[in-house]
Amino acid sequence: LGLSGPPGAGKSTFIECFGKMLTERKYKVSVLAVDPSSSTSGGSLLGDKTRMTELSRDMNAYIRPSPTRGTLGGVTRTTNEAILLCEGGGYNVVLVETVGVGQSEFAVADMVDMFILLLPPAGGDELQGIKRGIIEMADLVAINKADGDLVVPARRIQAEYVSAMKLLRKRSKIWRPKV
Repeated sequence: LGLSGPPGAGKSTFIECFGKMLTERKYKVSVLAVDPSSSTSGGSLLGDKTRMTELSRDMNAYIRPSPTRGTLGGVTRTTNEAILLCEGGGYNVVLVETVGVGQSEFAVADMVDMFILLLPPAGGDELQGIKRGIIEMADLVAINKADGDLVVPARRIQAEYVSAMKLLRKRSKIWRPKV
C-alpha cells in the first residue's frame, strides 16, 4: 500500500495504528518511510520511526526510513527494489509512506497494489488536489483526523471529494476510487 498526503495529515500516526492492527492479526508488516532530503545539506531527519514507537518495537514489524536524496515523486530511487526485498523477506503487507508534499508526489502509485491519499479536514482550499495531480492517482481517499470538532468539516470535505472524483477519468474498469 502506498500512502501519501500533505504534511500534518497524520500519515505516520495512521501507519502506526494500522500496522499494529495488522500485526495483532499475525501479519508481518514492513514500513518504508520516505523523508525529504535537504537541498542544502543533503541530510534528512528520518524521524518517522520515532513517531511509530509501538510499531517499531513490534517483532512482526520492520520500519525503514529512507531519504529521497533529490529523487522526485515522493519516493527514493530504490523504493521499488526495497518493496521487492520486503516481500521476499516474508512481509505480508508493505506500507510505503511517501514524502507527500503536493500534487506530484505519486510515483509510488505505480509500485503498489493500492494508493491511498490521506487528507486532513479543514486544511484550506479543499479541492486544491483536483488539479489533475495526485487525486487522479488515488485508489482511496481517506479523510483523517475526523473526530471531535473536525467531524463536520471532515464530512463536508468527504462530500466535496466524492463529487469531484466523479469528474475524473477512470483508471480502472473494475475499481472506482472511494472516499
